[in-house]
Amino acid sequence: MSRLLVVQNGPGGGPGRFGDWLVAEGLSLDVVHAYAGAPLPRRPEHEGVMVLGGGYLPDDDHRAPWLAPTRALVAEAVERDAPVFGVCLGGQLLAQVAGGTVRGDHGEPEFGSTPLTLRSEAGRDPLFHGLPERVTAVEHHVDAVTALPPGAAWLMESERCPYQAFRVGDRAWGVQFHPEAGADRVRSWDPERLRARGLDPAELSRRAERDEPAAEAVWREVARRFAAVVGA
Repeated sequence: MSRLLVVQNGPGGGPGRFGDWLVAEGLSLDVVHAYAGAPLPRRPEHEGVMVLGGGYLPDDDHRAPWLAPTRALVAEAVERDAPVFGVCLGGQLLAQVAGGTVRGDHGEPEFGSTPLTLRSEAGRDPLFHGLPERVTAVEHHVDAVTALPPGAAWLMESERCPYQAFRVGDRAWGVQFHPEAGADRVRSWDPERLRARGLDPAELSRRAERDEPAAEAVWREVARRFAAVVGA
């Protein structure tokens, strides 16, 4: 059974349904609660690496000292062409490790179910080829990738944030959105913090519930394809 190392960066940011789909496809997930002090292996004996989201910048080592060894893990995986999947913070970390740039509080924040557009480069991508031209995913970010790594394939974009999905090399992917999160995650957000940003929690929940069936089918297929890459 192929093993995937999963780095969790916050107590509420587990692999969720994406992890369930990977397990259903035959992967074994080793989830490291790095935010709680669990040590990361220096040289993991895993077929791939997945880095989840969290409320930090990729080099926020003062507040999140585990990010330095996480960057080293991702750099090592990219170097040996091992499969990588980075979500939100994880995607930003991949971009930075590979030579791109990330900025905090950049552009317009995105919260809740967000329309995404598939780009033409995705037609040749192992994970994103053949997906619907328009799909939604849950977003929760104020930081963003501002320049992709040299040679990266730009796969998806949104109206507010251009770099929603990209690939580094042949087998390392980063996404700004949360394919592991559904409407239940949106309902769990602090309503007062949302209202402070001028957002309506009830409307965010309604939109996420409306969009979930179509979105879930798409991200389940992406998980299936990533599991196949790891298993290969």
